Formats: sequence, C-alpha cells, structure tokens
Amino acid sequence: MAELNNDCCTPAAQETCCEPSDKASCCGDSHPSGCGCSAGSRQTATITGAATVEQVRETVRAKYASAATAATSGGASCAPADEAGVFGESLYAEIGESGAPEAAINASLGCGVPTAVADLHDGETVLDLGSGAGADVLISARRVGPAGKAIGLDMTDEMLDLARANAVEAGLENVEFVKGYLEEMPLADQTVDVVISNCVINLSGDKPRVIHEAARVLRPGGRFAVSDVIADPDMDEQTRADMVAWTGCIAGALTESEFRCALESAGFGQIEITETHRVHEHAGSAIIRARKL
Repeated sequence: MAELNNDCCTPAAQETCCEPSDKASCCGDSHPSGCGCSAGSRQTATITGAATVEQVRETVRAKYASAATAATSGGASCAPADEAGVFGESLYAEIGESGAPEAAINASLGCGVPTAVADLHDGETVLDLGSGAGADVLISARRVGPAGKAIGLDMTDEMLDLARANAVEAGLENVEFVKGYLEEMPLADQTVDVVISNCVINLSGDKPRVIHEAARVLRPGGRFAVSDVIADPDMDEQTRADMVAWTGCIAGALTESEFRCALESAGFGQIEITETHRVHEHAGSAIIRARKL
C-alpha cells in the first residue's frame, strides 16, 4: 500500500494501490473525489500508446460516416453479420419500441434501447450522446412532449444530416442536433434533465472526461441512463488494443468497476449497472443508470 501523499492519486499509483475500497487508507481525506479510481487509466494507456485520443476519434468518425452513407443509400447497418441480435435495429423490435421513422431505427448501431429505461417525463430536456441517425432523440422527443426538448450530440456530419432528415420526416419540432465531441460538450452547465446514450461512451478515448461532462450539463438530481458495453475484467490486451474492435464497441469498453468508479468520481450516486445480453466473448451490453448528487 502506498504512503499517504498527493502522489498516491496519480494514474500510475492507482494501478497498484488505489482500489476504491482502499481510498481512505491510500489517500486520506485530501482527495475525497476521484482518488482510488483508475477508471479508464489502464485502457487509455493501452490504446493511446499507439494512437492518440484524436486518432481514436477519427477512426470512429470514419466508420460511422460510412455507416450513415450506407443507410442513406439503403445499405445495411455496419454491424457485422455475426452481431445480429446484439447490435442494431433488431433490439428495438424485440421490446416493441417505436416513435422514430423506420430509417432512423434501421440505421441504429447501438447495443440497447436507453429510452426504454430512462423514465422520461413531459417537459424534460434530454441529451443523447452520440445520437447517430437520431432514433433515440426522436423517441425521446415524443416522450417529453412539446413542452420538452430532445438534443442529439454527434461529431459526424453525415450522421447529423441523416438525423435532421429523419426529424423532418417524423414531423417533430422539439428536437435539435448539435455537432460536437463527447469530451467537450457544447452545452451550458446544468441545462439537461436526462442524459442518454446508446453504445457510444465506450468509443471515446477519454471516457472519464465524457462522464464528467455529462455530470456538468445535468441539473442537480438529473438522471444518467445509458446502454453501453461493459468489458469483462479478464479482457485480453490484444482485444483492448484492436482499433477495429474499438469501433465495434468492444475494445473501448470499461469494466463494471471502472464505470462505477468513473460515475462516483464525477459526482453520481444511486448507480445501477445491469447486464442485458452478451455481445462478445469478453463483454456484455448493460444498462447503466445513476443520478447526479
């Protein structure tokens, strides 16, 4: 166990001494938030040793731009054939979720249906991280009604164009699609009631930053309800470092303990992480819910 000092909370120290349960003895009371949380540090080091966060971002952007183009031209989802039933539009059909044009649902590349568990209410403002073709934004817009608003945030021009076209087809006016990065959300502090996301946070090269940004834009008591891929603790480093797997949501995934720790560090409580189905030998899809304290 490391000595009580400020160096104890560095990422390197956390790798060896600072499990969340050891926070007090490792760091004392001087670092009550974040200390003892190595969420994402091991993974970021693995990936960014060969690729920067910007390179990861560009790899992801290129894949999803291609997916948007394919969807616009009537092509299929970019999810591999062997991922049928664990990624994509079939998940909406399984639970009977509707409320968005077929084109938006068909272009979904997610691993779940966050709107099914977000418990949206009339008049709320909802932010969808990595909104893609807009399915979850449009479903949310209907749930919150004309007095509410649904905002989609995406970095890919092709996806934003597709989402806006789908919103026009749906005839919804309480929607907005904004270009930006998850790590630098172009929204003001405390302006959102609910943050949702469908298998996108794991694509970021800096997931703790994304979760902190989600906390920043949420109002006190705001809700975090996302579908995401959760890595098994024994995921091998080769899988983690594989950029193809990254854009397919596997390599970028946090473990359950890493995700929980990142949420706690960002100021969330009432955390629930529930696996819904397996998506890979080393990972499963999960619903992650929490509330900003």
